Amino acid sequence: MSRTGRTPVSSAATGEPLSIQLQRTIRRKIILGEYPQGLALTEQRVAADLDVSRVPVREAMPVLQQQGFVEASPRRTSYVTTWTAQRINDLFDARLGVEVVAVGGAARRTRAGIDTAGLEQMLAKAEHHLDEGEALELAETNSAVHVTLVAAAGNELLNELMRVISGRLAWIFYLTSSRDLRNQVHEHHAITEAIRNGNDRLAESLMWAHIEAGRAPTLDALVR
Repeated sequence: MSRTGRTPVSSAATGEPLSIQLQRTIRRKIILGEYPQGLALTEQRVAADLDVSRVPVREAMPVLQQQGFVEASPRRTSYVTTWTAQRINDLFDARLGVEVVAVGGAARRTRAGIDTAGLEQMLAKAEHHLDEGEALELAETNSAVHVTLVAAAGNELLNELMRVISGRLAWIFYLTSSRDLRNQVHEHHAITEAIRNGNDRLAESLMWAHIEAGRAPTLDALVR
């Protein structure tokens, strides 16, 4: 934080493009509620807050819009996305279409010799963060578990669709962090076990139930 109270962002230390760092910083502020839902995010406002020029902010906004964190108005002002019942149901329906199919494919690949070590490592990381109790990091890790499960199917198009979903998923996980997280980790283990055993129908059923178990609590927490 600068002495002016702003949050400076710089690419000097990492060599990473400033617009990419800004995407990550703005996304984090949105998830944490520092930029609340419905807030107008003008280029001038964000640039002043993050102590950068307006050019990288302009470059970051379309990506954040694609990821579902901001939406543009006809007057070209960006607003933080507001979660509605329709948007929540759209997200959960998309997850059913991608994740259920993916874990079935992953199980079938297991029968052909796929290595599930990556899944096990991600589950262990999730359990570590659960013990640490850091809500945002756990939400990001929880989302990464689902990305890893989809990746196990070896389907590039499913991976691409999941990349669009994953940011929204981390946001939802953070906003509903009061749910029984240990039970969610247990369900991840059950899905992974079904994949490891090559049981595609069981993996699909478990993933379907796992996703649907979160729909009503998410609607209750954010809309009703």
